[in-house]
This record gives sequence, structure tokens and C-alpha cells, in this order.
Amino acid sequence: MINLKRIILTGACAALVAGACAVSATAQTADAKEKPRLYTYEALWSVPRAKWTDWEKDDPAQQKVLEKALSGGGIVGYGADTAILHSEDGPTHDNWWSSLSLAGTLNVLDALEKSSTAPNSILTTATKHHDEVWVSHHYNWHPGSWKGAYTYASIYLLKADAPDDAVELLADNLLVPLLEKQLADGTIVEYEIDTQAIHSDDPNTFALSYISPTAEGLDKVNAAVRATVKASPLGGQAFGSLVDWSKHRDYLMRTSATYK
Repeated sequence: MINLKRIILTGACAALVAGACAVSATAQTADAKEKPRLYTYEALWSVPRAKWTDWEKDDPAQQKVLEKALSGGGIVGYGADTAILHSEDGPTHDNWWSSLSLAGTLNVLDALEKSSTAPNSILTTATKHHDEVWVSHHYNWHPGSWKGAYTYASIYLLKADAPDDAVELLADNLLVPLLEKQLADGTIVEYEIDTQAIHSDDPNTFALSYISPTAEGLDKVNAAVRATVKASPLGGQAFGSLVDWSKHRDYLMRTSATYK
């Protein structure tokens, strides 16, 4: 990415601020401050349909490792997802955990690998597998556990001429204020805006995701987005000016998650 001229940056920032005006100015001020890095390790799997039921059963050995790391402060949350919308080649399941340090995520991975002397027979049924490590400065959650929740995730690719701080610009002035209001209302229980800590994909990739405990919550968030754009169309236009919409993809998953 390259820096745009100051006049373009100023115009984009003004547009994004205008787009966020429908949400609380207090929430924007409080939550736009940079937070400690949140690292999320995610393992994604493609599992044959006949094995889905077996896959989705809790693994006692894995659960023990994750609970120990959570109670000891090594991680701040963990969970697993099952895809609701399936693509021909995409993953069907994933499991993940989050920590305020990269070491925290890797220590859990090491503990999981050592927790069993025999290969997990369910893991060997997966036809495809890959891992990702994400990092975020923009996130928040309610402590607790949820089963059967919904995760909505959107993957974006910034345009080549987007400014170096494009993700921060979008997060601070548009996305975080909107999501913080949904979190305060209980419509969602967690959100994060991530970039890849280790660039296994295009370095301009970033992701927005949130967890809603109910399907109705997804409608409420979508309605809030539409209301914000309607109140100030410049916010949506500024967002579109920074991302390559041809690369945009959405994912919908059923989620079990625990946050400390």
C-alpha cells in the first residue's frame, strides 16, 4: 500500500467520520484507542459430510487444554465453528483460540499436540486443512460461553493505492462505533477487525467478524448498517473507495465460543 496525498486522506477521513455520526460519540472516543494486540490462531478443516456429527462432538483432551489455558490467563477465548453456507472447496469446520500474545497462541498449539500420543482419528478424515494467525487492535466481547451462536465474517482486500492506515481509518471512524453499539445492546457478544499476523494470503487482506447469540441478531446488525449508510451515504462511499469489492467474501457459521 502507498500513502495518498494529504488532501485525499483528509477527505476520506471526513467521509468516514460523517458515516459514523449515527452512533455514540462517547463510544467512538472510548473504543478507538489502540488496544493490546489480540492474536487468534485458527485451524480450518474440510470434513466429509458423513463425519460431521463425529467432528462436532467435544474432545475431552482438547477441552482440558483450552480450559487450563483460559483459567491460567494464557488465552482469553476459544471456540469452534461449523459452516452454514458451504462452498465446493471451502472449509466446513474450524477451531480457534485467542491470546494477548503470539506466544500464548503457540503454547496452546504445543500443548494440544502433546495432549495425545495417538493421532486423532477425526482429524485424519479431513480432506483439506490450513492454519491462519490473525492479529487485531480493534475488538471487544462479553465474558461468557455460547453454543449454537452465529458468526458472520467478511473478508476484504484493500485497494493497492489505499493508505497504510486504511484499516485503522475504517475501524476507528466507522466500524468500531457501529459494533460497540451492537455489543452494548447485547445484539452481539464479540467482534474483531483482523489483519493477518503471518501473511499466508495477500498482505492487504483484512477481516471483520462478529458473534450473535441469535439469528435475529444478524438482522439487527444488518439493519444498523443500512441505517448508518442511509443517515450518511459518504461513510459507505469512503469504505467502497478503499476496498476492492471484487475480492470481498462473506461467511456464516454456527459457533460455540467461550470468552474470559
